[in-house]
Amino acid sequence: MKQAQVKSAKTVKATRAGKFVDTAHVDTLKSNYKSERWIQNSRKLGKEDSLSVWYSVEELEQFLAEAKSHGGDGVRMYFGAYSQVNAPNPLYAGRQTIVMVATSVKDTDGMVVNKDLYISTPTGSNIVAYNLGKMCPPFCGGHEGGIEEMEIRITDMAITI
Repeated sequence: MKQAQVKSAKTVKATRAGKFVDTAHVDTLKSNYKSERWIQNSRKLGKEDSLSVWYSVEELEQFLAEAKSHGGDGVRMYFGAYSQVNAPNPLYAGRQTIVMVATSVKDTDGMVVNKDLYISTPTGSNIVAYNLGKMCPPFCGGHEGGIEEMEIRITDMAITI
């Protein structure tokens, strides 16, 4: 009688992709973005494009807990843009945003990949994702963006580039 071969399940663990960076690194990235993308995007839109999206630590922790509860072990951040139809606030229409999507590492034919995480719901398959943060502009420093604020930021930007 032949003995059945038992193939052991391979455990795949997510690898680290980032690291902590210093102020100079952050300042360089922001300056590069403003000079290489933001000015052109803003001109094309006819208004300032967003420069950042803010979330509280509490809501980020809730998203991470939700991702982990469904087997997630990473987060992919997609760049996106709101349309007139899907903007949660009319001031967001046309502006770019970030949507965070939970991922799970998978071994596919010997290749390790981070797959977007979908879960089964009563209405079908649904992605585990988080969006709708506070965008700047238009909401910077507790007030809506406007011409005066744009002139100040463009002046500030010229100094930092």
